[in-house]
Amino acid sequence: MRLTGIETIIPGDGSPLPEIVFVRVHTDQGIVGHGETYYTPRAVAAYIHEFLAPKILTLGSASPEAVWELGYRTASRFGGRGLELRALSAIDVALWDALAVSVGLPLHVVLGGPSVDRVPVYNTCAGPSYGKSWKIGGGATGAGRFEDYDAFLQRPGELARELVAEGFAGMKIWPFDRFAHRAGAQHIAPEDLRAGLEPFEKIREAVGSQIEIMAEGHGLWSLPAAKKIARALEPFQPAWIEDLIVADNPDALAELKRSTTIPLLVSEYLMSRFEYSPIIERGIADQVMIDPTWCGGITESRRIVALADAKRLPVTFHDCTGPFTLLAGVHLGFSSPNASYQEVVRAYLSEVYPQFVDDLPKPGRGAYVPPTRPGLGAVLQTDVVDRPGVEVQLTGKR
Repeated sequence: MRLTGIETIIPGDGSPLPEIVFVRVHTDQGIVGHGETYYTPRAVAAYIHEFLAPKILTLGSASPEAVWELGYRTASRFGGRGLELRALSAIDVALWDALAVSVGLPLHVVLGGPSVDRVPVYNTCAGPSYGKSWKIGGGATGAGRFEDYDAFLQRPGELARELVAEGFAGMKIWPFDRFAHRAGAQHIAPEDLRAGLEPFEKIREAVGSQIEIMAEGHGLWSLPAAKKIARALEPFQPAWIEDLIVADNPDALAELKRSTTIPLLVSEYLMSRFEYSPIIERGIADQVMIDPTWCGGITESRRIVALADAKRLPVTFHDCTGPFTLLAGVHLGFSSPNASYQEVVRAYLSEVYPQFVDDLPKPGRGAYVPPTRPGLGAVLQTDVVDRPGVEVQLTGKR
């Protein structure tokens, strides 16, 4: 199977996912693979069509490993991470999808799975417009069925009971973010700390230990403030603290870890095994979070999974982005013996992703079971490219 074309599709500013860029790879067998990445979609598309795609297409090969090595080594001359690795991630996911479709097998089987029979899910408590209006210090609110951001702030106990009834293994919340703009997030005031703890307290009062709570920080805080928040959270026994500080300094992360009894998760913000390796090797992370459409695709995610497994660390897969990110994580989970969770946003599963793909596999009673359709198991709806404001560009041919 040979690669003939690489296509980008940007839904545009009016879309519920305005920051996403979908990528399709076309092959000489007529098989189309799907991928995506998130943030600065036009910049990603420009990099793909002006630089990356022409080089990849000279290979002809649709081999994910060959394409990955060419894309990474070429971009490494000018940094290689950030936008460049996100673009390569999207193409890599699409290539693996095409490969699995070409042999008629689910991707996790091609990757050697299933190694587990279920992957538990937790709900990130955002609403359906989160991707459209997320900002530092908050999240999208509204009056929809699954406005979980508003719910965890205004009625956390009720939300927890609802999620327990639906079978979710955990719920992720970020009640401290709204205070981070004060004093440049260098410290947190006592009254803000108390207000941030209230949702944790009310969740435990409502459901006890029936659900895990994950504490998200979006990398907003200074180290002293993060240590203060972590210590204050200890009585509520969160499953982990996540990105209370930016995950760019292993020494700072190690100090945060030493300051608390709460497990430390690190981090969807990291890109490539070269950034994960020192965190894992030094024993800084208690759990490893991977985003397959940011960190280097399926190819690089597998390497990071192996690094974590060598240290007997669990991995969990990120999604608060798009349907192909979610599906890539699900298939990686079923081919990873150390998979612990798949992140989902129930508002996205019910209200956003169905606007782009049909027959999206969904979890049942708090867990995914191994998908059975070939490849990732979903494709873009045929009319997506014809919708108003959608930007489509192709290098090569279909």
